Amino acid sequence: MLAINDILVQEFSLKPFQVENAIKLIDEGNTIPFIARYRKEATGQMSDEQLRDMYDRLIYLRNLEKRKEEVIRLIDEQGKLTDELNEEILNAKTMAEVEDLYRPYKQKKRTRATIAKEKGLEPLANDIYAQEFKGELEELAKAYINEEKGVLTAEDALQGAGDIIAEQISDEAEYRKKIRSIIYRIGLIKTSNTKDEKSVYDMYYDYQEAVARIPSHRILAINRGENEEFLKVKIEGTDEEIIKFLNGKVIVKDSPYEEYLKATVEDSYKRLIKPSVENEVRNELTEKADVQAIKVFGQNAKKLLLQPPLKDLVVMGFDPAYRTGCKIAIIDETGKLLDTTTVYPTEPQNDVEGAKKVLLGLIDKYNVNMISIGNGTASRESELFVSEMIKEVKHPIHYAIVSEAGASVYSASKLATQEYPDINVSLRGAISIARRLQDPLAELVKIDPKSIGVGQYQHDVNQSKLEESLTGVVEDAVNSVGVDLNIATPSLLKYVSGISNTVANNIVKYRDEKGKIKNRKELLKVSKLGPAAFTQCAGFLRISDGDNPLDNTGVHPESYEATSKLLEAIGVSQNDLRENLAFVKEKLASVDTKKYAEELGIGEPTLIDIIKELQKPGRDPRDELPKPILRSDVLKFEDLKEGMILTGTVRNVIDFGVFVDIGVKHDGLVHISELSDKYVKNPLDIVSVGDIVKVRVIKIDNEKMKVSLSMKNVD
Repeated sequence: MLAINDILVQEFSLKPFQVENAIKLIDEGNTIPFIARYRKEATGQMSDEQLRDMYDRLIYLRNLEKRKEEVIRLIDEQGKLTDELNEEILNAKTMAEVEDLYRPYKQKKRTRATIAKEKGLEPLANDIYAQEFKGELEELAKAYINEEKGVLTAEDALQGAGDIIAEQISDEAEYRKKIRSIIYRIGLIKTSNTKDEKSVYDMYYDYQEAVARIPSHRILAINRGENEEFLKVKIEGTDEEIIKFLNGKVIVKDSPYEEYLKATVEDSYKRLIKPSVENEVRNELTEKADVQAIKVFGQNAKKLLLQPPLKDLVVMGFDPAYRTGCKIAIIDETGKLLDTTTVYPTEPQNDVEGAKKVLLGLIDKYNVNMISIGNGTASRESELFVSEMIKEVKHPIHYAIVSEAGASVYSASKLATQEYPDINVSLRGAISIARRLQDPLAELVKIDPKSIGVGQYQHDVNQSKLEESLTGVVEDAVNSVGVDLNIATPSLLKYVSGISNTVANNIVKYRDEKGKIKNRKELLKVSKLGPAAFTQCAGFLRISDGDNPLDNTGVHPESYEATSKLLEAIGVSQNDLRENLAFVKEKLASVDTKKYAEELGIGEPTLIDIIKELQKPGRDPRDELPKPILRSDVLKFEDLKEGMILTGTVRNVIDFGVFVDIGVKHDGLVHISELSDKYVKNPLDIVSVGDIVKVRVIKIDNEKMKVSLSMKNVD
């Protein structure tokens, strides 16, 4: 039996020291972002994703070991644990294998077999199952007739014995494991409709696909269709081979009771094994689909959170609507709310001129240079209106379409009420839409990650696993960017490594009472933020105009002494860090990292990170990414022609393709087969949410308002 560490080394292609150190660091209470960023030497530079994947597997393996110990104890208490069974349990690689081995010893509810045993029929079942001729079945069974126990005829006795044998066959771990493998090898998922009406599940009304090849998104779609009672789902194509396998295992050559046992095997399979194992297989498929969907959701969410901010702009948030009017909010360069209003340029009022007059006045008054339009209901009508209106603005101004997913959730949340107690719920959405363009990360962390509008079937997967995964994704995103300690909200601070909800609120409270925080060490004065939490969080918090310029970098305070020695050795002062960055960069460019790492007594990866931070103090890694597409004119659906080459923004990446915003009402779909001339296994290998891509229009469905796109041959 391999130890947990050895299994992780093999499965993740890691070195023993990486696994050993990573587990030790996690068990000591260090967070994944902290380990990934500040313990690179210990882990061999494992990334946050690698660490999280390894940690998830570690938890599974530890739970597996606990379950093995428990099962061994429970069987031993019954006096039925053999050395062979003990070894089998210890060598089991999955929970399913452990449960299969435990099945015969598990306390059962009253079954047909237990009732038959109560009637004294177990010796008869054992004689038949042994298949050594002891007489004709009818004669053997007559000896067990007992009116008091309800065995009135030989047929009753044989039926009861068959029930006992059927359960024995069903409980055999080896058989169940083989049957699962047969289902995975040749089984077919078959679906049919239960309602004679059109629905989103039309394609599954008469559908089949191999169990071994069915992709995750179809598993989840079928599950949803079944839950909503549109679909009936079965696994077919395996009965004949499985029954043949079981007969071969159960019935010995020239068995005197062959026909009886064949019937018993068939009963065992169809009544006990088939429903149970097929349910297990479908659960396994669903678990794998959940893992894939959660992984895709997480990768999409991280990319969305890390969209580049549009800094130093006055932004007008435009939340489109019809009857209730379009909600408007204006925020300054720091995100502070300046003004709000509601206009009615869309149906049914169609007050285009009145809306234009109000908005042009606000644009002029506050010198608005960017309009952020939500992509929900009435979005394209609003875009048409905005594109015409801004032609009359005297200074440069653009607009961008942003995802408004979750804006309504935020608007009605407790957090939004605390932030804007005097602002109407309907207007808070416009504030969120404006801020998403200005700083996507700071705004989107206020929203339940499930509501930010990327991924697929997020409401169908295991919700606790999804929440756990997405919390990790948000933590990784926040910590990779860093947080300005003097302006961050509690909703952003709580995702910083080592900072809890309570501590996040305490930091803001301390800041409000004492004024601007001048250095990282001051954090130790914050209530409930002790030395351990300080170690975890300090490197991820930035102070832009503090006492120490290193506080505006990702250099951890534990490395300040080594950093000061490095700067002294190359002739750079702290004042140079503030005022002479070109000189600092020049000096750092010639540093021999191997030599200085040895002299300073730190790891070379840590030194390389320190140098990167010193070259760009206060840097925001998002600034290096492509900015959102800014528009000044609109593209109508009617303008589209097959063969057009357009530039768009990737809004969502799913298993079967990519949705791209090309500036018309509905996002176009690039099917996975149109992503590249080469075979694409996973769309995320090609593009990510937020990428700016060129696409070619290959099909237009005017009736359904759908556009099919291709990324092939677009240069």
